[in-house]
Amino acid sequence: MPILVTSPSRELHSHNMDMDDKRRKQTKGSDFKSRLQRRSSQSPNTERLSPEMILWSQSLERLLASKYGMTTFQAFLKSEFSDENIEFWLICEDYKKIKSSFRLSSRAKKIYKTYIEAEAPKEINIDHKTRDLIRWNVKTPTTVCFDEAQRIVYRLMEKDSYPRFLRSNIYRTLLDSASDYIKV
Repeated sequence: MPILVTSPSRELHSHNMDMDDKRRKQTKGSDFKSRLQRRSSQSPNTERLSPEMILWSQSLERLLASKYGMTTFQAFLKSEFSDENIEFWLICEDYKKIKSSFRLSSRAKKIYKTYIEAEAPKEINIDHKTRDLIRWNVKTPTTVCFDEAQRIVYRLMEKDSYPRFLRSNIYRTLLDSASDYIKV
């Protein structure tokens, strides 16, 4: 029976790659925090942003209503590999604005294939009943055919992602850097 012999250099290379991956994961959050600190200290809008950032903690609705809040929340979700919910929610907001029935139909099919159907590339977490309802609605789409899924996703973000965001180093660092800027 053949025996696999690995050279020490291959093992060392593999070990180094594992260590690099660990370092990248550990520094991913701190890199983002550093960029936020640099950006906020260089930005003339920081003074205006600070009260706005405090409002973000009042509700998910306030956070999503803010251009900077939305961007920061998206970056947070992306750093946690859970950005499909906010992407779906935003796409639904854009979808509701479509006037052309042809565009409505083609966009509905694309949203369904990307977020709703089982095993979709960015499948969102919704119940089977809602999934079936949307499957039916997409056959003759209207601007409200994704509303129930959008409500479910919003509640998930409100109860799970949003509280984690408020406790995150990303949000805390942003608040600290803004308050430091105002003190100066």
